Amino acid sequence: MIDLHTHTTASDGKFSPEDLVARAATAGVTVLAVTDHDTLAGCAAASAACQTRGIDFVHGIEVTAVANERDVHVLGYFVDPHDVAFDRFLAEQRERRIDRIREMVEKLTAHGLPLDLDRVLSPGVTDTRKAAGRPWIARALVEAGHVADISEAFDRWLSFGRPAFVPRIGAEPVEVFGRIQEAGGIASLAHPVLLKHDDWIPAYIDAGLDAIEVYHSDHDAEATARYLALARAHDLAITGGSDFHDNVSHGGGEPGRVTLPRADYERLVALRPTRRATASGTSTSS
Repeated sequence: MIDLHTHTTASDGKFSPEDLVARAATAGVTVLAVTDHDTLAGCAAASAACQTRGIDFVHGIEVTAVANERDVHVLGYFVDPHDVAFDRFLAEQRERRIDRIREMVEKLTAHGLPLDLDRVLSPGVTDTRKAAGRPWIARALVEAGHVADISEAFDRWLSFGRPAFVPRIGAEPVEVFGRIQEAGGIASLAHPVLLKHDDWIPAYIDAGLDAIEVYHSDHDAEATARYLALARAHDLAITGGSDFHDNVSHGGGEPGRVTLPRADYERLVALRPTRRATASGTSTSS
């Protein structure tokens, strides 16, 4: 099993990198990528844990871009974790996340649902490499007794159009593609069915998008076939994974419940030398 889309406590996942890897190993995953939101903080621990369990590890990330006040999630694979410019860019992304959480908590307070802001933000303040997200607020709402569960927190308060929602401020998708590629990575459009804007994809391809996530927990058979055909028509690489956060949300189950075919993974790996050579300024043409 090849799962190239998972999350840890470095962003909005429930499990530490080590616990995620343990679950992946139990599920039979043989290739694993950690793709936390706007941070690479979980990758080192996950890589070490994978090494001890004989799992091939891929350094990954899920960067949140913004287009027309909508989130556009971009997966990056094989990025250089030591790239200074990319690290600086991610730090700016995380600072915006903190500001957004603060505004949303203020809105909740105004609606009679007070939360301890310092406690909500504590993980991201204690370790600035961690990326704050709405699930942090959702869990606080549950703990405070304001809602019954995380689903209710999002449905009633935190989702787009709900009373506490605050639009995200962030880089545009084309900039994110470039940032990932400049760090030696491969840029893939995450779970396009959730974006609900297939009409945007041609422009992203023209702007240099490398791949598209065809296999995902939220993609039914029709969506999978549609994005597979699109990828083949435009000669895009293909990515896929469970989008595992915990064993309740995002479709439930464990890591590996969605797997990328080996041939597609091998093509992705084959793109890596080309991308790294391009990022370093070395010509790849003969």
